[in-house]
Amino acid sequence: MAVSQVRRKCFISYHHQDEREVRQFIQDFDHMRDIFIARGIGAGMPGDVLDSNSRDYIMRRVRELYLRDSTVTIVMIGQCTWARRYVDWEIASTLRDDVRNKRSGVFGIVLPSAANAPKAPPRLEDNLASGYAQWYHYPASATQLSRMIETAYSARETVKPKNDRLLFSRNRECRP
Repeated sequence: MAVSQVRRKCFISYHHQDEREVRQFIQDFDHMRDIFIARGIGAGMPGDVLDSNSRDYIMRRVRELYLRDSTVTIVMIGQCTWARRYVDWEIASTLRDDVRNKRSGVFGIVLPSAANAPKAPPRLEDNLASGYAQWYHYPASATQLSRMIETAYSARETVKPKNDRLLFSRNRECRP
């Protein structure tokens, strides 16, 4: 299979502690601009981006502010990604399908630093079990990454995601 001719807008979800590896991932594949267009928030996010306890409000605002024009979310799996509330919110918003914003595909890529003991964020894990999401190790080629993106993009129309878990209200404790 050749690299897709369609460039998908991909939101990159990650724990700020993994920013160096995430930047390396984008750099590794950025010169191949025909694969994807990276979107992301970045490690400079203020502590409380959304001050609310309303699940619907949080998911709508995350989608409107950060994921608005993406069609696939790539969750970069580091040692503590599973514990980050913003990652949970981003995945929940990715899976939401409403009048204003259609759901996106989602998949995880295990970063090299977590390759020995990767742990998926719970909401991503729910969707691994349902077949909506996939989980991969770091891609070895542009063709491999393109396949990952296209698989996630296609799943949005053919598989119903699982998104009934309560949103994280705070970060979970993680001791790598």
